[in-house]
Amino acid sequence: MRPALPVLLLAATVRTGFTAGAETPSPPPTVNPAAASPVPGSPPDPAPAPSPGPKHTNRLALEKSPYLLQHAHNPVDWYPWGDEAFAKAKAEGKPILLSIGYSTCHWCHVMERESFEDEEVGKFLKEHFVAIKLDREERPDVDQIYMTAMQAMGLGGGWPLNVFLTPDRQPFYGGTYFPPDGRGGRPGFLSVLRRISELWTENPGKVQDNARELSQQLQAHMAQESAGDPSAAPLTGEPVVQAALGFSANFDGEYGGFGGAPKFPQPKIPSLILQAAVRTGNKDLKNQVLFTCSRMAAGGIRDQLGGGFARYSVDARWLVPHFEKMLYDNAGLLDLYLDAGLASGDAEYPAVARDIVRYLLRDMTHPEGGFYSAEDADSEGQEGKFYCFTKAEMESLLTPEEEALAVIWFGVTKEGNFVDHSHPQPLPGLNVLSIADPNRRLTKAESGLLESAKAKLFAAREKRVRPHLDDKILTSWNGLMVGALARAGVVLGEEAWVEAARKNFRFVVKELWDPATKTLYHRWRDGGRDSAQLLNAYAFYLKGAIDLYQATLDPEVLSFCTALAEGMISRFYDEKAGGFHTSAGDASLLFRAKDDYDGAEPGGNSTAVFALLQLAAITDNKDWRAKAETTLKFFSQRLRDMPQALPWMLHAVAFADREPLRAVIAGDPAAAETKALVKAAHSVYQPHRIILGTAGPVDPFVKTFPAGNSGGEDNAAKPAQATAYICTGTFCRPPTSDPAAVAAHLRPVPEPATWEAPKEDGRKADGNGK
Repeated sequence: MRPALPVLLLAATVRTGFTAGAETPSPPPTVNPAAASPVPGSPPDPAPAPSPGPKHTNRLALEKSPYLLQHAHNPVDWYPWGDEAFAKAKAEGKPILLSIGYSTCHWCHVMERESFEDEEVGKFLKEHFVAIKLDREERPDVDQIYMTAMQAMGLGGGWPLNVFLTPDRQPFYGGTYFPPDGRGGRPGFLSVLRRISELWTENPGKVQDNARELSQQLQAHMAQESAGDPSAAPLTGEPVVQAALGFSANFDGEYGGFGGAPKFPQPKIPSLILQAAVRTGNKDLKNQVLFTCSRMAAGGIRDQLGGGFARYSVDARWLVPHFEKMLYDNAGLLDLYLDAGLASGDAEYPAVARDIVRYLLRDMTHPEGGFYSAEDADSEGQEGKFYCFTKAEMESLLTPEEEALAVIWFGVTKEGNFVDHSHPQPLPGLNVLSIADPNRRLTKAESGLLESAKAKLFAAREKRVRPHLDDKILTSWNGLMVGALARAGVVLGEEAWVEAARKNFRFVVKELWDPATKTLYHRWRDGGRDSAQLLNAYAFYLKGAIDLYQATLDPEVLSFCTALAEGMISRFYDEKAGGFHTSAGDASLLFRAKDDYDGAEPGGNSTAVFALLQLAAITDNKDWRAKAETTLKFFSQRLRDMPQALPWMLHAVAFADREPLRAVIAGDPAAAETKALVKAAHSVYQPHRIILGTAGPVDPFVKTFPAGNSGGEDNAAKPAQATAYICTGTFCRPPTSDPAAVAAHLRPVPEPATWEAPKEDGRKADGNGK
């Protein structure tokens, strides 16, 4: 697709030099210093003079998004995305600046400080443009459209994303971060504004014609993509193992991970490799995943004091993170570490899972049960200041014995191991805490010293100015976490965690769900919800609620799942070609797309397919399974050509490849005997399994299963109050009330290798990659 004319003109006149990769979040400083203690006996300080109010306040002050609220006092005359802004642009014949970001985005805040807080920039924008601010986390559908347009024009992508539109919302130019003055091959922002204003004033018709041509090309391309290929052949499970081997080829044998720096955890990739390893009995693949989990857990990407993981590591060693913490990352990693523990039997991995949950419930949970979105990388204007320690600080906080051990254990030096190069005056001697030697084993006495040191360091850290908390509650990201949390509660025997997941479910049903219309809203904050209709909200929370049901056997949760699935299908499913649109056809959008990528967040289509396959197996709803299979066929060519783009959908392919094992637990879900059988069903690594009860909208076949029995395999002579049936389709093993028998029946058995992996010289390898 060729760039529109204004893009070429601007590239020639302002020498853009834009590239992708401005996606490096870290938030604005949170100013909340502790009050100084008065000197005993001194007269009281005079009352402080009232601070003047903000010089500027714009429409964003009325919004709920933390990102928009951060810009509410800019001198820019910002509008939120909506009809008012578009009507103004049309009435005044002005182009639109659409600036997209999120509240924990580092370069978004740099650009705000440098440009959007500048009076001259604000004045110029007001005179010549209509300026719109958009939170990409609230409206990923809008972000996707304009990110696609920028990439089609060869202008890269990332955040902040600044796109120039006609009054009809058609893009004609843009970029990521613009410095205030030209530097590093990037033009100054005010220079760009002036040049675009000149082009618009000189020949607005030509700019609009080219923008219209670009939009039409994008719309035609997306229509073609959405039509699919009716001749595409359905997939089998074989590409799953082949894809896992492909990911494995990029394994970093020194530090773990499946690629180079910067390193993102991308938990769906190691979990796919682990699934292939267990399915085929390939120990090398399994060890790659376990080694990766161990090295990530030892690195600075993991908060060694407070639990939870940062979004990515800037280096190959997992040492120096970009410090912001995202809910979706920690949800995926919680699932991964649970799987690693079940597949290995090693206590290291459940301990990491416990740390993630400890962080979630302490710092990321609303009193009513919703989960917050993210925490920033910066505090007091400095990245990592909240998390890092100097050697001198550690000496002042710890006993000599604690300090001697902690310095070695965490790799602390006087010089430090982290410098915030984005800051003009970086703090000296900062250390990111990591486990310097993951192979070292502590004595009992050393373990006690280390725990004491960690408690003191954590307590001291809690007194610091905290990073900004993005406290909006997104249904999509809550869906990723609620299922992982419920599963963790059952696997690790923490009933309080299961109850926390139930509380989240009750919150979402109360605040974000309309049962009469089967409508699920996306964002709640400060008592208000939005109106956006997004596939990710429906698909992610559907998958999470299904996992919550499998942990609790609560028929009320299952009834919600069936209603939510119906709402998702009615709004987003393409009945002609298959696949799910990312949005519900908002008239303000240039086109509807079907997401075909699993990144740090899983894709909506991948999650919708997996959820429908599971729900169909629970309820025996053949229509839902057919829609999932049609969607897999829709994406089959992409899965063959670029499996690395859709690792989560490959999990769904593996699940659809054959009938899943069904652990049917008959009995009162609240009874101890029933919970013991549910726990047993969760206690083995078995990704090809579902767990269901006999009440609610389940498969009619299983409703006939009795709870009490006096015979059957592994049963005592006396009647049981809860009984498990391990079934495949309509074939079931003899009923049992023995948790050990349930676990044994669900334990995976490696399959004979029916696949061959290509070696580098083109020859074939055996199932162990040799």
